[in-house]
Amino acid sequence: VQLQASGGGLVQTGGSLRLSCAASGRTFNSSGLAWYRQAPGLDREFVAGIGRSGITIFYADSVTGRFTISRDNAKSTVYLQMNNLKPEDSAVYYCAADSGGRGNKWTVYDSWGQGTQVTVSS
Repeated sequence: VQLQASGGGLVQTGGSLRLSCAASGRTFNSSGLAWYRQAPGLDREFVAGIGRSGITIFYADSVTGRFTISRDNAKSTVYLQMNNLKPEDSAVYYCAADSGGRGNKWTVYDSWGQGTQVTVSS
């Protein structure tokens, strides 16, 4: 599956953004999906993931209660709704697909999008 992320931008502390990741390929519906982020000088970190069924969902502790991941299989798109953004959320956000359907933080993801920049000003 090929992935194209969009929706990043500049927002003030406390603001919201919704990231989208559109996929092409026949395996989207059976794939687990996730969002990762990478800030300058830091390792890429897991943010949120969703299994193929859409029922199993995982979040990093740092975003629990503020971010929501969802998927629309009819549109082959995964979303990340980000509310109450903080400066420490600033990073390049990447979407990823797991052909095994798991979508958790232990999965080795086999497809990655190109990233979209999120900047939160204080």
